[in-house]
Amino acid sequence: MAGSARMKIDHSDEPVRLFQSDFLEFFTRISPVVVLMIWVPAVVFFVWRSAIQVALPVDDPVRAGASWLQIPVGMLLGMFMWTLTEYMVHRFVFHYHARTAGLQKIFFMFHGVHHYQPQCKTRLVMPPVVSIPLAALFYGLFYLITAGLLGMPQWTAPLFSGFITGYLAYDMTHYATHHLPMRSGVLKALKRNHMLHHYKTPEQRFGVSSMIWDHVFGTAVREKV
Repeated sequence: MAGSARMKIDHSDEPVRLFQSDFLEFFTRISPVVVLMIWVPAVVFFVWRSAIQVALPVDDPVRAGASWLQIPVGMLLGMFMWTLTEYMVHRFVFHYHARTAGLQKIFFMFHGVHHYQPQCKTRLVMPPVVSIPLAALFYGLFYLITAGLLGMPQWTAPLFSGFITGYLAYDMTHYATHHLPMRSGVLKALKRNHMLHHYKTPEQRFGVSSMIWDHVFGTAVREKV
């Protein structure tokens, strides 16, 4: 079960197999470099798309009230929205306590395998076979809200670029907490928080790139003085 305190831990370097098929197994392993190669251009594209819209003449209907200010504001808001998404998905999806054997296997593949092998380098970031469909889903949701409900389509691209930037920060931070030295300041606190999540309090400390929502929703752990 994902996140169970009773789950044994395997520190071996060889990833445990999730599928008998070599083809399917290939898609379960991913390098953080591949994540950067896919999503950094995506962030740049949506920022560029926003800038192109703002650069249009004021009377151009495609500009639709867009301004330069909305790019940094939209990105910051999108990054903030990611921190909440990260917390909610980690707590309520990845650590869902499935009751049937079939669902337990599914959630083990999602996240339980990471708690079983927390130092496995090829299963620390989200594989594109999962992240790309999820990104498409979130983009559609952003467009539905900004363009469909609010009538402000100019906000879709900057919000989404910030959201993806937040996701990148999460994936890279997650990899770093397991394999890079983070010896000072906020980075040290994030690493310690995530290691405690793995080895001491798997049902608490769900934030990885941010600890804000653990404090908001009561899943942070007060340290004894």
